[in-house]
Amino acid sequence: MKTRIISGICMVPLLAIVYFGGIPLVIAAAAISYIGVNEFFNGFNNMDIRPSRKIAFCMITILYAGFLINGHDPVFLLGWMLLSITASLLYGWDITNRKPEDAMATLTGLVYIVFFTYHIVLIDHTSYSKLVWLVLIAAFGSDIMAYFTGYAIGKHKLAPNLSPKKTIEGSVGGALGATFFCGLFGYFVMPDLFHQCIIMGLVGGIVSQCGDLTASAFKRKMGIKDYGHLIPGHGGIMDRFDSVIFVAPFIYYCIAFILL
Repeated sequence: MKTRIISGICMVPLLAIVYFGGIPLVIAAAAISYIGVNEFFNGFNNMDIRPSRKIAFCMITILYAGFLINGHDPVFLLGWMLLSITASLLYGWDITNRKPEDAMATLTGLVYIVFFTYHIVLIDHTSYSKLVWLVLIAAFGSDIMAYFTGYAIGKHKLAPNLSPKKTIEGSVGGALGATFFCGLFGYFVMPDLFHQCIIMGLVGGIVSQCGDLTASAFKRKMGIKDYGHLIPGHGGIMDRFDSVIFVAPFIYYCIAFILL
């Protein structure tokens, strides 16, 4: 517990990155993509599946270089997605040395880690850039409240095959907690969007838990406890940001469909 608290304190500078946004946030998102993909692919290696790091790192570089040069361009993003799919499938052409799973794992990493994470940058470059905080508030708020609610009153298992300690009561508490914290953010920081923040908090709280369980599902099949050891007491980047990565696209599209 002491190690986790110290590690949590060490992550406080990340709040400054979110506060200032802009280039620091772009760099942080790119770093999460590079490190997260590497950790994710290490897990696949444990299953004797060999995704291509070269393709993944190349596509991450193209994505963020393109953003820095041209800003957000939907056509560029669609082109990047097409190129990612094509490159991943072509990687499977070497049927003598590779399996179809190698190509699919490469593409999964690009979509799940890289594309999902990129939405943090997209949120920061909308006219509602402050709402990038909802990604962290919903993810971490849900995680914290699910833990304490489950510890206090949890009785019914939520997904015992994926995460034996998670309970239905904890899940409900996490979703309500994320809704409450996002509502507080809306009330004090963006009062004109108070009701929208509540909606996004509820959506984010539910999606956050889906992200956590998705990461757990992969880890179970990969036969690993943590994706890495970069953050003492927390594991790797993917262990700490699995929920954040999952929440970011949903918050972005809530903004796109409700506010823009």
